Amino acid sequence: MLYGIATAITALLLAALLSALLRVLALRLGLVDRRRRARPLPLLGGLAVVLSTCLVAAAGGWTGTAPLGDGVGRLLAAGAAVAVLGTAADVWRLKTPFLLVGTALAAACVVPYDEIGPVAGIAAVVWIACVAAAFRGLDHADGLAGTVGVLTAFGVGVCAAAEVMDDLAVLLSVLAAALTGFLMHNWHPARVAFGSGGSLFTGFVVASAALLTRTGYGTVSTVAVLFALTATASADAVLVLVSRKLAGRPLLRRGPDHLAHRLRRLGPTPPGATVLFGLATFAAVLVGVLVHTGWAEPTAVLWVAGAALAVVLGLLRVPAYAPRRPTELNSVRAQTPGSGTRTQSRVPGTRGRPEERTARGVPTADGATRARAGASGSGAPPRVRADSSGARPRTEPFRVLRALRQSGAGAPRAPRGRAPYDAETGASGVQVPRRQLEYPPPPPRQSTSPQVRASLRIRDG
Repeated sequence: MLYGIATAITALLLAALLSALLRVLALRLGLVDRRRRARPLPLLGGLAVVLSTCLVAAAGGWTGTAPLGDGVGRLLAAGAAVAVLGTAADVWRLKTPFLLVGTALAAACVVPYDEIGPVAGIAAVVWIACVAAAFRGLDHADGLAGTVGVLTAFGVGVCAAAEVMDDLAVLLSVLAAALTGFLMHNWHPARVAFGSGGSLFTGFVVASAALLTRTGYGTVSTVAVLFALTATASADAVLVLVSRKLAGRPLLRRGPDHLAHRLRRLGPTPPGATVLFGLATFAAVLVGVLVHTGWAEPTAVLWVAGAALAVVLGLLRVPAYAPRRPTELNSVRAQTPGSGTRTQSRVPGTRGRPEERTARGVPTADGATRARAGASGSGAPPRVRADSSGARPRTEPFRVLRALRQSGAGAPRAPRGRAPYDAETGASGVQVPRRQLEYPPPPPRQSTSPQVRASLRIRDG
């Protein structure tokens, strides 16, 4: 008991000290979180958790006060390898599939196949890798991944202590204490970020330890307990995948669509969203511990599943994605007839509005090519017809006339007012003659002076 308290305090202080030192190192090396542009947030905070947990646990095994069994030692070594992989992802920006494959290979070295069988062992490997990836996805808000990690590690440690697995319980208590020391620097406003190394390590160790504690139990009760212990991380991952699939976005591209992001859009502050997330995690972990120790039936996990499903369906209605902007090359605005919205046309050689492109003889969307405005001899822009909805597109006469003057050399200028039309070209390319519009001659200029009036008559002929 005294050794457990001493190791927890040591891990807490060591993690707090290493977080401060690694923060300075990350700033000097330029290792900052690229997703948070408001302020530079250095990474390598999770590396402090990994070093504190491994050093304190290894010291206990080396001194003989808390020797690590074969399974726990293998678990700690595999977790350290996953942490190295996550740190490499922070430095060189490795892809998510590569991280999933590496985590699955590490999990394959931990799963006890001789006790659960090969089929259940493969399913356990996939589940451990997914839980580690879900914990990595929680590292999008200040203090969120650390809070969920502390509560989950503590709950799994209680389950391990109930199974008299003292070495595993000590490892989990050290991990929970190290995460608490890291939270001193990661609570809002955070001074250091968790990073992929710490989040993958936490999720991997917690999921593997939970699987080891449930070895030998029934399949249904084991699935229920494992789900309850990792319910919040699983709900966040399911919400993200479903929302991105419905929105047609890449599943592995990060975005502001997690549970904490949507909670903040409903009103809570960043610390408030983290506290709500922590309360939900505590409730789910408590149900898992009660079911594992026999104080509750496995059917109690259905309440956790129902609450998680209700939260996911409810938060799916909260908007998470901004409207997409056009991705063309130029910034000339155009308006589609009848649509009422502005878009941008940036195809080379088709700058300007649709009527301006039509006046230059550019092929339209339906494949037809309209004649130049100067072909009729009037030099006026062609008339733009209304679409089926009756809406007429807006025009810019000055830009159209400027384009006509540049394209049609020697074309006569149109008189002021409404220009006459000789013909109009339809969508099929057939010219339809139109009635000529005749304008009356301008009235002669008058003057009150007879001398000026006579000179004007002589000059005008």
